[in-house]
Amino acid sequence: MRYDLEVIKRELTTLPWYKNQIYLQGSSKDMDPIEPTIGQNYLVVDETENKYNIPLFDIPYINGILEEHKLVRTRLMKMKPKTCYYWHNDKTKRLHIPIETHKHCFLLLGDERVHLPADGTAYVIDTTQKHTALNCSKIDRIHIVGAFQ
Repeated sequence: MRYDLEVIKRELTTLPWYKNQIYLQGSSKDMDPIEPTIGQNYLVVDETENKYNIPLFDIPYINGILEEHKLVRTRLMKMKPKTCYYWHNDKTKRLHIPIETHKHCFLLLGDERVHLPADGTAYVIDTTQKHTALNCSKIDRIHIVGAFQ
């Protein structure tokens, strides 16, 4: 699946950056797209990702992609240079659309190292297996990441 990366980038310029992620979908239209990411990145114990299915921004092209794939809890995620996430697994597979990346940015999926180029391609990643992301470059790595219902 390939999308128009320039249209995606143009829509993303309308969003406010704070910290390292912005929710593109929420549990209600008036949910703060930034507040859930301050302090921790986990859902409240009694919540499920499926509750996060309401678009929070007027970004029709991106919202169409999220709807097409029936994504929930979609976020715009920025990974700073020389950082990595902890080793973990998710409850469902994730759709990744790389926006900005570098050849030294990659995912470790089990024993496999995977680089996702920023060319408009949407990648289905099996994040139910143990994985992490690494940014060994000198630039921010930015992906749209959504969970499948």
